[in-house]
Amino acid sequence: MQPVANPPSDVIAAIATAPGRGGIGVVRLSGPNLSALAAGFCGREPQARLAQFARFRDGSGGLIDEGLLLYFPAPHSFTGEDVIELQGHGGPVVMQMLLARCLELGARLAQPGEFTRRAFLNGKLDLAQAESVADLIEASTAAAARSAVRSLTGSFSKEVHALCERLIDLRMLVEATLDFPDEDVDFLIEAKAFERIEVVATELRAILDRARQGSLLRNGLHVVLVGQPNVGKSSLLNRLAGEERAIVTDIAGTTRDVLRETIQIEGIPLHITDTAGLRDTTDEVEKIGIARTWQEIERADVVVRLVDVRAGLTAADADIDVRLPAGVERITVFNKVDLADRAPERVETRSDGKRGVSLYLSAKAGQGVDLLRAELLRVAGWHRHGEDVILARERHLIALREALARVEAALEARQALELMAEELRLAQEAINSLTGEFTPDDLLGVIFSRFCIGK
Repeated sequence: MQPVANPPSDVIAAIATAPGRGGIGVVRLSGPNLSALAAGFCGREPQARLAQFARFRDGSGGLIDEGLLLYFPAPHSFTGEDVIELQGHGGPVVMQMLLARCLELGARLAQPGEFTRRAFLNGKLDLAQAESVADLIEASTAAAARSAVRSLTGSFSKEVHALCERLIDLRMLVEATLDFPDEDVDFLIEAKAFERIEVVATELRAILDRARQGSLLRNGLHVVLVGQPNVGKSSLLNRLAGEERAIVTDIAGTTRDVLRETIQIEGIPLHITDTAGLRDTTDEVEKIGIARTWQEIERADVVVRLVDVRAGLTAADADIDVRLPAGVERITVFNKVDLADRAPERVETRSDGKRGVSLYLSAKAGQGVDLLRAELLRVAGWHRHGEDVILARERHLIALREALARVEAALEARQALELMAEELRLAQEAINSLTGEFTPDDLLGVIFSRFCIGK
């Protein structure tokens, strides 16, 4: 992998372990000629790639701490520069003293994500791999962590580079046809160029589908439980969470505030929000809770509207339905089937020409709750992909959609080769932006500023 820019040449330092107390803490440095700087700590130059016991000393020779020193000379390091890790006792004061000594010896404090940024600038990682470092750190499920590791090891990048090579070949064929219009050989027909563009479009659709699934793994789904008081919202939250997270009583209006719980279904994080029952009330505290309920509904990906199956849909439920945002996904749950002697089931409905889904279940008895889990996955667009899901960010999805649109436009422009050539060029640019081949510096600043200090 070739460097894509000239990286800075100064020395950076940061505490690389999480804040707080721990058995071990790490201070990391990166930059040129670090072996001499290491001598300022422990009185001797370090050996490469060997964990060495060292006593870390301040400027007057006083002992700060003792621990291990590891030295990785350039270019065989994470950043591609000389890298030193000082592993000492994980107390906050000790770590700050070690960091202060690094700054005394000429280093400066690293910016968020600057170590990984330097790895990118030195060609050790491409942009997709660099982003996967943060994704791995932030992974909230095992499935998300596995996907991030695959991206970090270059699985996604290899697919992107293969697509880019196909687009380059296709551009070459189209440009050759434009440059030699009087030749007897039609380069495009002989090389089956149009069929190859179709193949690229098919591959892009498949990658985009996997990326959408990965976006779900990364961000999850915001699900809000709404309904009148005492319809079983808190019981449903407890059932989905697998523990008693919300207080459940027969008294209407027990839930006064928003209660959030994150669960996993098929590895997808679902951020479930239990809310105050929606009704007219004179209770000032309950009014505040109801106002917060509507705020949560505005941010929801999915609204699960609960109804007591014994009462059915009432005028109050119709009022709630009218106030729900037009674009939000809705699932109607008729709860308490155990009290109505009714079997759990899923029923497709139609209202005003729109298709809907009603689920009949019992949150308290646990009957039919799997129907809701399956419906939430369906609404999210989730389907099993095995171990090849791409842990995509929003910019990845935008770039893939753009590339697909350009490739499809190239197919439509087959009678105008100049337009086809331009569409293929724009498709290649969109693909290249995934790995950082043509990424402006201001975008890099945004991406790496979201990393934690020391990474």
